[in-house]
Amino acid sequence: MTDLIVHIIVPVAIFSFIAAFTLFAVYAERKIAGFVQDRLGPMETGKYGLVQTIADILKLLQKEFITPAAADKVLFAMAPVVIFVAVFIGFSVIPWAPDFIPADTHTGLFFIMAVVSIDAIGILMAGWGSNNKYSLLGAIRAIAQMVSYEIPVGLSLIAAVMITQTLNLNDIAYLQGIQSPEPIYFMGFWEVSHIGGIFAWHIFQAPHLLIVYVIFFIASLAECNRAPFDIPEAESELIGGFHTEYGGIKFAFLFLAEYAMMFLVAILGVVIFLGGWNSPLPNVGGLLLADWTTGLGWGLFWTILKSFTVVGVQMWIRWTLPRFRADQLMTLCWKVLIPAAFVCMAISGLWRIMIIL
Repeated sequence: MTDLIVHIIVPVAIFSFIAAFTLFAVYAERKIAGFVQDRLGPMETGKYGLVQTIADILKLLQKEFITPAAADKVLFAMAPVVIFVAVFIGFSVIPWAPDFIPADTHTGLFFIMAVVSIDAIGILMAGWGSNNKYSLLGAIRAIAQMVSYEIPVGLSLIAAVMITQTLNLNDIAYLQGIQSPEPIYFMGFWEVSHIGGIFAWHIFQAPHLLIVYVIFFIASLAECNRAPFDIPEAESELIGGFHTEYGGIKFAFLFLAEYAMMFLVAILGVVIFLGGWNSPLPNVGGLLLADWTTGLGWGLFWTILKSFTVVGVQMWIRWTLPRFRADQLMTLCWKVLIPAAFVCMAISGLWRIMIIL
């Protein structure tokens, strides 16, 4: 009975967090857009427009269910569910704090890569099932983009895994803090196991892993269909892309999936490259900052703070850079990111051999 309760409470808690995050993120993005464009953003609904997003979601939930007459009704109805569930399941193997992980599996990273790929099937279902030329074109663009950019994402993660020697995300987080079972070296020569903090993050354990994280971050933007890689949803060309025909709660689920995906790739990058739930504060002399800023509460705080920071950068980029053309998108992937990821993967192999020797 206890296990049953846990299996119900944990998914509900994660879903509630994603819903609350989406409400906060939409408001924050509108405010960031307003700041970048020298305007105020939402200001009318509530003080400083704080309840504007709540008003919007209430409006969506009350809307009528509309299915186009020529649409494939089964595919059209199932697509938002498939897209959201594919992203939602990915959170099951994310470590939020020390040993605070819904499913602690030795193949957690592989599981995320596998299950999130199902997202592409849902997008294809949405585009094809809508029986709309704009939706179909947006879905085709999305599939081509996601399949292509999964390669640099996968290669960058392999480059990191070659250093960590594990697919367990909880273990990867442990390898970046003072509780690490193995010695930690800053840039491969200065042992910082007792110092911890930012010096123990993977991007500083080997010099090329910072480049690997940049590759991962750029490719993850394309995986999320976020600007400047929002070609599948280009409003100026495709009205809205694969979700053109969706409204009401179905559109709300698609919107929820997009922001959940943003947070998922952000927290995944934090766990693998940016110290996970470990404190960024190092031990300095007698001031043991890394020691007393660990534990369940602090770990959860650092994980969410780092992830929110990455999401903020994603939003900042959206309102700063113009959209890529389709040919530029593919050129960046196949001629820049993939070769660079292969080089980093080779460096990871050589680095590991040097450590062993």
